Amino acid sequence: MAFVITQRCCNDASCVPECPVDCIRPAPDHEEFATTEMLYIDPETCIDCGACVDACPVGAIYSEDDLPESMERYKDINANYFERHPLQPDLSILETPARPPAELGTLRVAIVGAGPAACYAAEELLSRADVEVDMLDRLPTPFGLIRAGVAPDHLATKGVGPMFDEKFDDEAFRFHLNVEFGTHLTHEHLIRHHHAVLYAVGAFDERRLDIPGEDLKGSHPASEFVAWYNGHPDYADMTFDLSGERAVIVGNGNVALDVARILLLEPDELETTDIADHALEALKDSNIREVVLLGRRGPVQASYSSSEFLAFSYLPGVDIVIDERELELDPPSRAVIEDSEVEPALTLKVQLAQEYAKRSADPDRKRIVFRYLVSPAEILGSEHVEGVRIVKNELVEADGELRATATDETEDLEASLVLCSIGFRGRPLVDLPFDDHLGIVPNADGRVLGDDGEPLVGAYVAGWIKRGSTGTIGTNKHCAGETVESILEDFMAERLDTPAADRDSFEKLVSERQPDVISGSGWHRIDEAEQKRGESTGRPRVKFTDIAEMVDVARNA
Repeated sequence: MAFVITQRCCNDASCVPECPVDCIRPAPDHEEFATTEMLYIDPETCIDCGACVDACPVGAIYSEDDLPESMERYKDINANYFERHPLQPDLSILETPARPPAELGTLRVAIVGAGPAACYAAEELLSRADVEVDMLDRLPTPFGLIRAGVAPDHLATKGVGPMFDEKFDDEAFRFHLNVEFGTHLTHEHLIRHHHAVLYAVGAFDERRLDIPGEDLKGSHPASEFVAWYNGHPDYADMTFDLSGERAVIVGNGNVALDVARILLLEPDELETTDIADHALEALKDSNIREVVLLGRRGPVQASYSSSEFLAFSYLPGVDIVIDERELELDPPSRAVIEDSEVEPALTLKVQLAQEYAKRSADPDRKRIVFRYLVSPAEILGSEHVEGVRIVKNELVEADGELRATATDETEDLEASLVLCSIGFRGRPLVDLPFDDHLGIVPNADGRVLGDDGEPLVGAYVAGWIKRGSTGTIGTNKHCAGETVESILEDFMAERLDTPAADRDSFEKLVSERQPDVISGSGWHRIDEAEQKRGESTGRPRVKFTDIAEMVDVARNA
């Protein structure tokens, strides 16, 4: 019997060093880790010890004998990976990373942001050095996209948040929430009190389509819809037109799949989640029966992960509709699939699409329609969205890449709601350089680079603001670890300036500049109050969406 990694895998890789026989791949230091959809366990090597199960923060690992029916296929998915990537021993996971010598004293680091990258960085720092970490976030609550980005019906994935909370129960770590960088504090404030400042602020500006009609009522970035149903305070008062029967989502990444699923799930499927109350009530009155996802390239290049695509097989009351004609592969795409070294997950994407295409749809059921090789050319309507004009694409090979090129063939789809989900870009940070083309802070291994290409002393980045909006929650662990390694290297080489002021003076400064700062204990009062609000209805929590109310709870609960 072996253990099996399934859909919930967050690529955190906490399981890899816990495995006594080193049978989980790809490991974080392997080249393919940067692009893998999930991790895999070699069934021939696994000794059934269960160490990986205890290490997994999202409950993604099962004994093969205990797999739910909806996850049975993952036995073959795990095994197939090792047919193409035979297991090779990797003794590097046994190496003990270097710690700064005691004579250097305590390393003081400020982290701006409290999302996954920020939290993984803090966790790594706490385990690697004598350190004091001050974490700031502009919201009264931590954990960023774990709280406000993960779909409410993916409760297990949100389990990463409590894992961090447990590890941050240490005097060496302090939260300073409801504190906004650039408003309450500057880089100069932070670097005066710390050896290093690590910016892990994410990338939250949705990329635009730049087509006619994009700004019509009823057309929104998908990120706004996600933040709305997750109870983000900035978006709680928004409204979305759910009166029509069809919604169109531009893009087919995992965020697009989340949005489609939430739009079509029956309300009773959501009533046991932490979805925001205002969203739950609005979705109860929704008339949407069909969601169309537009992918500009073919099924081989689709942005969604095979695991999320497979999960749609078991979506209650919803049919998956795909036109077989859109699955015909061009020669370059066929060559990719037939490559003996290709990750099995990519082959699975195409197999699943072919399986869905053979199914018969029930006209009385809701449906998700996957369209390939199409792009929006115009959002139709005079004052409000009435439809989308799409153009048929063909894939053209240029400079070694397959690019979607528009043809003359167009089609109009009626719709009352359009959500754009084509990726994110970062925002410039005060006093830091910014690469406007890439939408990131220029850096080398997390070290912020100045205009002269040289590292700025004490300034670092991690997460999406460092690498762009790629990967899953767990991808940030390796990304943050690389940045922490740079910080520790610079500290040990004495390249960092000694803070001019101590930690107590920093606490005083923060309180003076933001009297409504929320500490870790204040966050725990909010957390406990939200969970208590959910008890009567069997929900994990009922979120607060008003900042003033959260501040009051943090002080008085």
